[in-house]
Amino acid sequence: MKKILIVDDEFFFRTVLKDALENSYEIIEGKNGDEAISLAIAHKPNLIIMDIEMPVKDGISACRVLKDTVDTRKIPIVLFTSRSKKEDLIVGLKAGADDYITKPINREEVIARVDAHLRTKDYYSELEQEDLLLLLELAENISPVRNPMTILRLIVEKMSDIIDVARCSIVSINAKKEVFVKASSDLKNNQEIELDLSKYPEINKSFETKKAVIINDVKNDPLMASVREHIMGLDYNSIVVVPIIKKENVIGTFFLRTASPLKDGITDRIFKLCQLVVNISASALENAILFESMKTAQEFFKEMSIRDGLTKLYNHRHFYNRLEEEFSRALRYESPLSLVFLDIDGFKRVNDTYGHSNGDQVLKQIGDFIRGLARESDLPARYGGEEFAVLLPNTTAEAALSVAQRLCTSIREHKFGNMNDEHITVSVGVATVDGGNIQSYDQLVRLADEAMYKAKMQGKDRISQA
Repeated sequence: MKKILIVDDEFFFRTVLKDALENSYEIIEGKNGDEAISLAIAHKPNLIIMDIEMPVKDGISACRVLKDTVDTRKIPIVLFTSRSKKEDLIVGLKAGADDYITKPINREEVIARVDAHLRTKDYYSELEQEDLLLLLELAENISPVRNPMTILRLIVEKMSDIIDVARCSIVSINAKKEVFVKASSDLKNNQEIELDLSKYPEINKSFETKKAVIINDVKNDPLMASVREHIMGLDYNSIVVVPIIKKENVIGTFFLRTASPLKDGITDRIFKLCQLVVNISASALENAILFESMKTAQEFFKEMSIRDGLTKLYNHRHFYNRLEEEFSRALRYESPLSLVFLDIDGFKRVNDTYGHSNGDQVLKQIGDFIRGLARESDLPARYGGEEFAVLLPNTTAEAALSVAQRLCTSIREHKFGNMNDEHITVSVGVATVDGGNIQSYDQLVRLADEAMYKAKMQGKDRISQA
């Protein structure tokens, strides 16, 4: 029996994955990146499924080590994380991961993904050399494309070349169960039509079950009874609908629907071809939509270079670059510019008492509070260690004080996990450039820092204004 290593610090997600896979595979479990490495070396699993966000060593770091180790570099690695953290996915793929799954986990998607990675060579034995060449050509044609609609058109064109079809189409279903044909062998480019789902029971069944549907006699199959009067005159007798669930959380719900006049119906060869085309197209669509949403990978990595790795706030270097620009702008246009400095009270004790992993979670959550309160024009940054800064352009001293008060209250009232309901507080300093009272941005930083130190000396959990 093939072995799968599942690594996640959360027992719940390990259990969900194990329940989906343990009937077909031997499951090995780990709780962090260090265990992923040691267990992979010891057990030589056929596949590793690993969370990105874990204590001790995260999934991306573990992935780099595994791909750089001779004994484990060929083991496929599937990372999983929240669907909202696309930047983590890109970094993970660059670290050598072969694939990814997004939370919340879809059981059918997991099974389909694992099946695709662990297929044996026998699976392809019925395919003809022409089939393999066409699949290779399809992969080469669509992999560099960054326009999702172009990819869909290439898929239906290539499927029409591979097998004798009356119609090959890609359809999508939205949350309202509205069905749209996105590309079809018998439609013009960029033409999109809406379908009545009640007239396509085969699509509806595939949508509900998340599984492929094969019909080899459309005029007599019980599934088609409700639409029989509408299909009697059609020139095809076979239909296969294959859901593109491999990347459903990213690309949406798509189906490859092929209707064929072939007398032998949908053979194993045709069905496997459809499945392989779906896998190829899912990966290409995911890449196109992922890069489209990030504009370009280059822009993304430029953005990452100015962010703090833990909190995702701007880093110290970018803070100073922007501070100099905003200070010059404030002097030139005689507009107010405020700076809020905050320091976590007693943070060393938090690390010593609850561990650095929980300390990191405190830093991340405070970063979330700061980012949530910041306007688009503001600059929230991790200044260093447990110190944070928020630069507030066009903000008076009074308005900056209001921001500081909201931050203090939000942090004080929040219950941080794994800390026995202990509350965290911050000491805050506020300084404002207004009317030429401050001559340099270094002076602005010094005044905000001194005000923060004053708040700490006065008893902590308070705000001091320069």
